[in-house]
Parts: sequence; C-alpha cells; structure tokens
Amino acid sequence: MRFSVETWAPEYGIGADADQLEDVSERVEVELERDVGDWAPIVPSPESVPDSIMFIDGVRRIDARVWIHHDDGSHAGVCASYAAGAVTCRGATAEVTAVEVGRGLFAAATSGAGPVVTRHATYAFAPTADETPEASYLAIHERMTSLELGVSAGHDCELVVFDGPLRGRNDPHGVGYVKTQHVQYLPEPVAPILAALDDGQRTPLFLVSGRGFTRYSWYLRLPGPRNQPLSGIVRLELPGVGTVADAVERAEVVSAALPRFASEAHKESRAPQNLYPIAGLEHRLRHRLGDALLLERSLRLAAAS
Repeated sequence: MRFSVETWAPEYGIGADADQLEDVSERVEVELERDVGDWAPIVPSPESVPDSIMFIDGVRRIDARVWIHHDDGSHAGVCASYAAGAVTCRGATAEVTAVEVGRGLFAAATSGAGPVVTRHATYAFAPTADETPEASYLAIHERMTSLELGVSAGHDCELVVFDGPLRGRNDPHGVGYVKTQHVQYLPEPVAPILAALDDGQRTPLFLVSGRGFTRYSWYLRLPGPRNQPLSGIVRLELPGVGTVADAVERAEVVSAALPRFASEAHKESRAPQNLYPIAGLEHRLRHRLGDALLLERSLRLAAAS
C-alpha cells in the first residue's frame, strides 16, 4: 500500500465532540416520577451508597491525516490512537485497574488501504462507511467505546460510571455521565428547575427515547462556585429498562454518591464536572497514547519507504 502523510497538523480536520452527537429529535417524557406541576428540586436520600465505584473513560487522538494512493486515485484517511481505562474507588482509595490502547488507519473500505507498520506502532486497517471526516470520527469513537466495554467487563462494583452518554451500553450497574450540556431535553414548563437546583440536588426523572434505545435521565448539580445558572450541572443516564420505581431508587443512589468526587477549580480546569477519578484517568490514558510527534514522524518515515 502506498500512502502519504498530510502536511497540515493532524488535529485539523475532525472537530467533532462525543457529546455533540446527541440527537435533538429524541422524544422526552417528563411525567414519570412527578407530574409537571409538581416538579421541584429533590434532595437525594438513599438507604445506602455504594462501597465500590468504577469510573470508565476513553480518549482518542488523530496522529496523522493521510492519503492512500490506489488505482490512480487518492483516498483520505486518518491514523488515530485511542485508549480506555478504569479507575476503581473503594472507600478512601482509588486505583487504575485497567488500561487498553488501540491504533488504527481509518479509511473507506474501497480505498485499498491496509495496516500501517511503523517503527513505534502498528495501525490496523479500520474500514469506514465513506471518506467523510464524520465517518472517520464515528469509527474511531466506536473502537474506543468497544475498549471501554472491554475494560469494564467482569467487574464486581456496585456502580459503574461511564464518562459520556450510555449509547446502548446496558451494564445493569452502569450510569452515563454527561458533563457538557449541548442539548436541552427539558420542555419549557419544567426547564427553570435547572437554575433552581442547589448543590447535591437533582431533578425528577424523565425518559428519553430515540436512536433505537431508551434511557432514564435526570440532572444533578455538583458542589462548587457558580458563575452562571448552569454551573456544576451534569446529566445522568440509566438504561431504560425495569420499573420507574427501580430507576428512581437507582437515581437516588447515584446522585448521593457522585458529589464527593467533584473537582475543584484550582486542581482541574473543568471543575466541578470533571470528577477527580475521571480527570486522573484521562491523564494516564493520554500518557499511554505515546508521544504524538514521535508517532507522526514514524508515520512519515513509513510513507517515505
């Protein structure tokens, strides 16, 4: 396979963000836990909180944009690294219990691409639906999500927090944790409740349906300084299975357990939403991706040879 490396910096070309993939056309049902007229902030009061919590996160990086030369034509692709890991918190201790790293050449199935072997890494061929940047991004995200599921398999934790929307991940102990709000799910009659939430308070549950699956969801305000009405607001998701009563019980447990992990601004630039275990895991994962300049240089040498 002949290929060349684009001279532009690799970070230019795919600017999508995982949370921005939420579907604004999804259907929302708010009268589950309470009627619309009775919506008010809720102070969680679970019977108990988990002794063991696992946090799952993934990172990805474009190492180089490439052109695959095949049949007198050139096809766009990207060489990307991605990783996923788990932090397990038990009592006052936190330990990184799993880390997995993958690399791939993401290009259209018709591009004639194959694996790229360099001195420092091998990029397995990962076919995409077409040559658009969006197709490459989705394929990278799917590979990263697969790693996340792998590192969470076989756990014995009472709560598993996936950083980002669930998107079909149906671990019975799992919850999706969305720290950046790009979509307004609440209709106007109940939307003002978000600004009214105090530290540690949550909204009633609502049901979101669309994209082939449903999930229970609610908003929670984490403790921290407020410089705008939605400071510290995060959205949580549970698989849309079981009874509403079961989901409410689970929401109580999750809402009571997470605020103690809220980060502070002098330690984390995305405080308080970027929870301490997730922030630490992200740092470890980015380190495990390897040196970006070294990998890009090795790709250029492989292309030249």
